[in-house]
Amino acid sequence: MTKKIETNVEYDLICVGGGIMSATLALISKILQPELKVLIVERLDTVAQESSAAWNNAGTGHSALCELNYCPQEENGSVSIKKAIEICKQFEVSKQFWSFLVEEGLIDNPEDFIKNVPHHSWVTGKENSDYLEARFKAFKEHYLFDSIEFTRDIDKMKSWFPLIAEERSSEEEMAASRIERGAEVNYGNLTKQLFHILETKYNTPVHCNMEVQDVDPSPDIDWTVELKDLKTKEEHHIESKHVFIGAGGASLLLLQKVEIEEKEGYGGFPVSGEWLVCRNEAIIKQHNAKVYSKAGPNDPPMSTPHLDTRYIDGKRELLFGPFAGFSPKFLKEGSNFDLLKSIQFDNLSPMLGAFWHNLPLTKYLVEQVSMNHDDRMDELRKFYKNAKSEDWVLLVAGQRVQIIKKDEYEGGKLQFGTEVVSSKNGSITCLLGASPGASTATHVMMSVLEKAFPEILISEKGKQLLRKMLPMYNTELTKELFEVQLEKSKKALKL
Repeated sequence: MTKKIETNVEYDLICVGGGIMSATLALISKILQPELKVLIVERLDTVAQESSAAWNNAGTGHSALCELNYCPQEENGSVSIKKAIEICKQFEVSKQFWSFLVEEGLIDNPEDFIKNVPHHSWVTGKENSDYLEARFKAFKEHYLFDSIEFTRDIDKMKSWFPLIAEERSSEEEMAASRIERGAEVNYGNLTKQLFHILETKYNTPVHCNMEVQDVDPSPDIDWTVELKDLKTKEEHHIESKHVFIGAGGASLLLLQKVEIEEKEGYGGFPVSGEWLVCRNEAIIKQHNAKVYSKAGPNDPPMSTPHLDTRYIDGKRELLFGPFAGFSPKFLKEGSNFDLLKSIQFDNLSPMLGAFWHNLPLTKYLVEQVSMNHDDRMDELRKFYKNAKSEDWVLLVAGQRVQIIKKDEYEGGKLQFGTEVVSSKNGSITCLLGASPGASTATHVMMSVLEKAFPEILISEKGKQLLRKMLPMYNTELTKELFEVQLEKSKKALKL
């Protein structure tokens, strides 16, 4: 990754950012058309250090198996699973891509980045328990989720997640669901493996310590990317037909420099995450599950509490959270002036509108920031009653920037999830937002390819490769196809 940048080359694609998104986009592009000239630049000294880093995200294979915010309850009491179906399909497409890399001999040990950890939802109180049962019934009718189990029985819960069920009795109103095939993913390890494939098999190294200063229209090609080597202070001007901005929270600041009308009105609100991490090996060994509950009535989806088994650097871990913090930085390694710099004339109204219509979020953040260790432990004890303060330490996770965009009714709205902003001709694309992010990277980057390189995807060679690489992508999904592909990825990824 120390290879010198070729400055006299007209690139087909420049990827800004050394995370899971750029790695996925660059690798799929090179597999489909190896002769593409691709340049990847990262401002830090190595890849996967921000949102893709294992400690900086939840590590959940977000497949809607346990996340209740994907299943809103309608006024008539029924539960909508439309969003859950969409997210589940997208994660399965990611698994197919990783399985393809294993089958092609490009990844040797998938267990280094993905493991089977059952996904659970757990709630307390009659109203929440009835909701969870309604969700279970809706899930049971769909082949994507028909392996789901549901219980109100405390003994069953003790077998699923003993730490949570400990010291509880059948008198307490509780309910839980479980899907066995859930995944735990180390996106940092995966990102590094994808970049390793790019460097060793496709002669496409990542150039680190390179900061993008600006992206300007070019009279000769499409775009000129202005780079600065943070070590030598040398500047480069590189020309490319396409640019992808996948720089995590910093993407918004760079997008605002690009001369396209599609960027107008976008703003961002930074939120940092924090986790309680268990340091008692005896406790860690007692929990092998991801257990998600419901966020508070006025709390944002990102606040959904969960007690998670993680595998990081070859070691099993146990985390509880997330807790929110506030920093004006758009990246963990960003500047304290990021938020201020992002406020411009075209997004001032949307940002004020989003603030005014999200006062409960402001209240939530103030409460979260003012928490001390005892307060966080009290939250944990709602899950795990016997948690001891000395067994848990606080870890600051990654920085997220939630999207703010124009809204004709509210002036501006805060949007959760990810969004691709693209120029009309698809020559420049930018990814904004956060969760479920990494889990759906393959699906999201395929949407970027559809905008940037449609000619590759519709070529006969492209179609054949895609059918082999992503059998469920852009295909009418059937129960038979899903079950065949689920079994195939289970075998390839050793789940």
